Amino acid sequence: MPLLDHLIELRQRLLWSLVAFAIAFAACFAFSEEIFGILAQPLLTAFGGDEGKLIYTKLYEALFVELKVALFAAFFLSFPVIANQLWQFVAPGLYSNEKRAFLPFLLATPILFAAGASLAYFVVMPLMFNFLLEYEGDVGGLELQALPGIGDYLAFVMQIILAFGIAFLLPVLLLLLNRAGLVSREQLAKLRRYMVVGSFAVAAILTPPDMVSMLFLGLPLIALYEGSMLIMRFTEKRNQGSV
Repeated sequence: MPLLDHLIELRQRLLWSLVAFAIAFAACFAFSEEIFGILAQPLLTAFGGDEGKLIYTKLYEALFVELKVALFAAFFLSFPVIANQLWQFVAPGLYSNEKRAFLPFLLATPILFAAGASLAYFVVMPLMFNFLLEYEGDVGGLELQALPGIGDYLAFVMQIILAFGIAFLLPVLLLLLNRAGLVSREQLAKLRRYMVVGSFAVAAILTPPDMVSMLFLGLPLIALYEGSMLIMRFTEKRNQGSV
């Protein structure tokens, strides 16, 4: 296909992706309060179920939070369409064996991201909020009360969910590098001790400064690293058996 035709097709794929995102954004903005309520549920549970309170100190902050919530949710809602358009643009240029090799990674990406985000939402955030809210109470005759800002809370939750979701894509990255011949299982095995230190260093950077979230991100990263090497070992044995 000539270069101009490629550019025309790319424009068409981008337009379909933008249309899908715009439709998802409109739908999510209509239900932004309900979506934010879901994101706030771990904090509400930590407060005791009926005593939670979020504040905002700028008149436009609540509106901006609803816009950010809609954008955040619209990206996840429209991602299957965007990924499909990307695949439809790339797939014609691949050989059949390349398609078979690449397709599992494309399918595994949303599954692993959802697994990381689910761990953050259902396990890490409730434990983290319960731990942080223990500092409420009387301190030196002063009453400490947690009154988080709505914008700060949303940024905090988005950081945690994205950090865990992106971190769980580590096997996809390692297996792609291995498939491309850039790294081998033996090289990754030699780097195991550095990976352990690096996992907790990355967890300390991507998560808030508390031991709970750091452990819950660092330990799965190590497990995913080991799981990636097991998959590489299985693939190598299968390839040797087919030769």
